Amino acid sequence: MARSEFIIGFDDIILITGSSGFIGSRVVSTLLKYGFTNLRCFVRSSSNLASLNKIIKDYNNANIKIINGNLLSRDDCRNAIEGVSVIFHLAAVAEKSFAGSFMNNVLTTRNLLDATFQDKSLKRFLNVSSFAVYSNLNIKRGGMLDETCEVEKQLVERCEAYTFGKMKQDEMVMEYGRKYNTPYVIVRPGAVYGPGKSPITSRVGIDTFGIFMHLGGSNRIPLTYVDNCAEAMVLAGITKGVDGEVFNIVDDDLPTSREFLYLYKKNVKKFNTIYIPYSLFHFFCYLWEKYADWSKGQLQPVFNRRRCAAYWKGNQYTNQKMKEMLGWEPKVPTRDGLNRYFKFCKDNKNGHA
Repeated sequence: MARSEFIIGFDDIILITGSSGFIGSRVVSTLLKYGFTNLRCFVRSSSNLASLNKIIKDYNNANIKIINGNLLSRDDCRNAIEGVSVIFHLAAVAEKSFAGSFMNNVLTTRNLLDATFQDKSLKRFLNVSSFAVYSNLNIKRGGMLDETCEVEKQLVERCEAYTFGKMKQDEMVMEYGRKYNTPYVIVRPGAVYGPGKSPITSRVGIDTFGIFMHLGGSNRIPLTYVDNCAEAMVLAGITKGVDGEVFNIVDDDLPTSREFLYLYKKNVKKFNTIYIPYSLFHFFCYLWEKYADWSKGQLQPVFNRRRCAAYWKGNQYTNQKMKEMLGWEPKVPTRDGLNRYFKFCKDNKNGHA
């Protein structure tokens, strides 16, 4: 993509929150590969900086600053965004409580957005959301889930703190765009995988009850290899003419859950699984909901039909919008990405027990 299609220059300041994380470190690396040389990497004091330090060493001619801070601190946010042209907001916490998710995903985002009011240099706020915010209750099994689809509105009934936090985060970013003309783009990655992240995505199945229950069956899994995902985020953050847009991030040639599990067992480690048909698990979730109601909240409806549908009902996915508006193509084919992921899991003895 030509420099003329970017909203910033190569020496403009870019802030990346969550920059030491699984995806964040790849975003930093991708920005440097594109030629951007003035990066601020916001990290917590407890962050593991091994990956980030290696990147900094490889690009010693770039101006890369590591900023230790807490996004719950308004002062830390103001100091971090001074003179910043683009913010890549990846920092997130998968809290188990609604209150914790609100504090660490929504309030932190608000603090960053508020800090931009005092510094007029911002040209784009890239907010990293998630596929988890979608509701597919009104989509038939096998139907297309894209950026136009409904998001989850029954957040309490969904009983998933992460979805609650991400949905409220998205709503806040959009509200700031409407009220204050904050220039934003939202990206929603599917199931991000690759070396450095060993757990099998829950869209394949779960082991909550002591045995791995394969729930995905013949569903396509919305995988995106971490390097492909990072490049999609970078392009969404710097490309002209896409303010206010939402982009889903998924790769091409998506495997079914059954194909993924077969390859995992073949290349990493064999382990016992039991296949549960969707209709059966959906009925189980219905019974769990009823018992939760009967117990008057003593048992939380963690298994419910809304969540069951969102993860295991089964949809088709598209990346056409990213390709057309961002010029993005997944550089790592799914077959290569899976091979790298399986090798990492096997080499690090992180195969599913």
